[in-house]
Amino acid sequence: MEYWNLLLLFGLGIVVGFINVNAGGGSSLTLPMLIFLGLDGALANGTNRVAIFVQNIFAVASFRKREFHEFQLSGKLSLLTLPGVIIGAILATKISGVLFERILGVVLIFIVISMFFSRNYAKGNRDQEKHTNWLIYPALFGIGFYGGFLQVGVGFLFMAALYHLLKLDLIRVNMHKVFIILIYTVPAIVIFLVTGNINWKFGLSLAAGSGIGAWFGARASVKGGEKLIRTVLAIAILVMAFKLFNLF
Repeated sequence: MEYWNLLLLFGLGIVVGFINVNAGGGSSLTLPMLIFLGLDGALANGTNRVAIFVQNIFAVASFRKREFHEFQLSGKLSLLTLPGVIIGAILATKISGVLFERILGVVLIFIVISMFFSRNYAKGNRDQEKHTNWLIYPALFGIGFYGGFLQVGVGFLFMAALYHLLKLDLIRVNMHKVFIILIYTVPAIVIFLVTGNINWKFGLSLAAGSGIGAWFGARASVKGGEKLIRTVLAIAILVMAFKLFNLF
């Protein structure tokens, strides 16, 4: 039975890795699955971070191979998330499994609602010049806190912040997003590790698939451009909606 669970997580990881690079919301599938396989909320949350970390290593490497990288800017943006991530991850290890699952359910509902009723990402090229908007500082702190605490749907939040506040095109948005999540996942993993909230068998199986999906997701993002990203965004929203029907 455990063999099939590991194989299931590997296959799910491939799908989720691809989705997360081009959109977000993959943790809305992996967290409920890990809970369904018997992990409590904090353990599922920590185990999921192993896959998040690995998938973004592959995504960053894939973008870099295709000469899409701005590591200096990505690094600065990453640092803005770290204080919030640390606070959020510590809080996530302190709450009960039942409360975590209830929070997860509520968050899934609000993410789907917000994505259906928010403005669509505009078509066409964005201004390639770098823009400075002071709102990016509190936004990244807040997103970092949320990502450290829960992770579900954090990709959508980063996309919205980078797209609307920094005026980046969607390819560059995804390029920065995967780097930021890679960096901020490091302290989150450490916190979940020292508190004993990682199942390594499940985490590494999910990570193996996620790495493969993320590599090809970044490749598809560059080749397919904004049209592909908008398509994957729409699919990710529908997947979360169907998952909600199954949950509730």
